[in-house]
Amino acid sequence: MPDKSVPACRKLLRQVAFSCRFVAQVATLALITVLASVPTAAWAESEPGVVLVFGDSLSAAYRMDEEQGWVALLQQRVDTNGLDWQVQNASVSGETTSGGLARLPAVLDSTQPDIVILELGGNDGLRGLPVPTIRANLQQMIELSQQAGARVMLVGIQIPPNYGPRYTQPFYDQYQELADQYGTTLIPFLLDGIADQPGLMQDDGIHPRAEAQGMIVDIVWPVLLPMLEAES
Repeated sequence: MPDKSVPACRKLLRQVAFSCRFVAQVATLALITVLASVPTAAWAESEPGVVLVFGDSLSAAYRMDEEQGWVALLQQRVDTNGLDWQVQNASVSGETTSGGLARLPAVLDSTQPDIVILELGGNDGLRGLPVPTIRANLQQMIELSQQAGARVMLVGIQIPPNYGPRYTQPFYDQYQELADQYGTTLIPFLLDGIADQPGLMQDDGIHPRAEAQGMIVDIVWPVLLPMLEAES
């Protein structure tokens, strides 16, 4: 007489196997869901923050080796302090605010900076260009940088007094006014304590010597450091 328990056992085994497969599928889907919810940054090694220096010859190591310039020395200061930041220099000698405005969108796109140090206007001032024009260009560059998600440090410039106070004062004041308007940090004058010492200036009386580049870093650093720490 056939043993009726054998088919019953087989049926039970099939049910158990199906249940195991179903549980395994549910567990797999749950794991995929959990993994998908974890930010990509948690799986990839974090990339260093980017400081973009966007200026003219004052930031372009004019008439000296690049590694002697204050931007390269700033990277050294960052590294010495153990901060995970990369300083990129997109400064061009002779640059004006209009030229900078034309270049900036592509530079922002290629560098994706977290902080932009905007150092422009000196060449405009030396050419006696209208302050409202200079200000409008700086304003647009600040807006472009902020729209790209970067914080801005605005760097003020002074031009020689022989241009007369009716020009030099509004020119200088525009930097503070723009910083107030857009909530940027500000360095009132990049060459403070340097420009009035002939021994620290090149023969043209406009550009600082290599010996003064470390002093520029000392001017920039106290303003930049809190920005770096806030973004870290």
